[in-house]
Amino acid sequence: MATTTAVTVPTAAERIRSACVRGQALLAIADTVDAAPVNAPLCHLLSDGSLAVAVPVGDPVAEAAAAETGVSAMLELTDHAPLRLRERVRALAWIRGRLQAVPAPKIAALLDRIAAVDPNPALLQVISPRSTAAASDGPSLGDADGSYALLQLTPDSAVLADATGAEAVAVEDLLAARPDPFCGIEAHWLHHLDSAHPELVARLATTKLPPQLRRGRPRPLAVDRYGMWLRVEAPDGDHDVRLSFPRPVTDVLSLNRAVRALMGCPFLNGLQPRPR
Repeated sequence: MATTTAVTVPTAAERIRSACVRGQALLAIADTVDAAPVNAPLCHLLSDGSLAVAVPVGDPVAEAAAAETGVSAMLELTDHAPLRLRERVRALAWIRGRLQAVPAPKIAALLDRIAAVDPNPALLQVISPRSTAAASDGPSLGDADGSYALLQLTPDSAVLADATGAEAVAVEDLLAARPDPFCGIEAHWLHHLDSAHPELVARLATTKLPPQLRRGRPRPLAVDRYGMWLRVEAPDGDHDVRLSFPRPVTDVLSLNRAVRALMGCPFLNGLQPRPR
């Protein structure tokens, strides 16, 4: 069950953009069961609306994408909660479109563009078809563990689904959206809040949750610039409650101030504790 007190929340397009940064990606050929989905350690939305995706060299998905016309494919993004909860999946996104291999002459420049904004370690393991062919007299890069082929998915449709339902997202909205400013540090921040400051989570639960939801254990589930989610794991099931910040936040300092505001901290507006 999900309950929200927020007036403003991230759009579905923004949540998909954030999932591209932090989510687990699976890529599969559409309309067939012959090729199993493959893990994609890189999933980056480009300025033209397409997605750069890296998959292991030699995988059937990569081989199908190397055809002149490409192949219809489906990208699945899973947004997991960073903490160990009973149900960790917060949302799923599916992006369907035409998948093609990036031409060898364009790979280096595209890797540089991606690395400028997303220094994903998988970029260092992308090789070009030329590299594979040139290595035929020596160790084969194509057969080496950890080598990736760079593919490009041109979306036709996108859908986001969570506990509240599913929503279709227009490709132009996906392109216009930006990832949440905290999606890159969310896992560290939530782990720190859960392990080092459980009393803060307990106070939020005591002051913000309705009485019927205070019987279970509250845990931090998610945070974004508009607010945060608490997960209450109770004997009768899981309950997710959203707490909205007084105003959107953009950095860690304003985020910490927003959490103190939710708790009604008396020192939020510059009041100092009485000297002892």
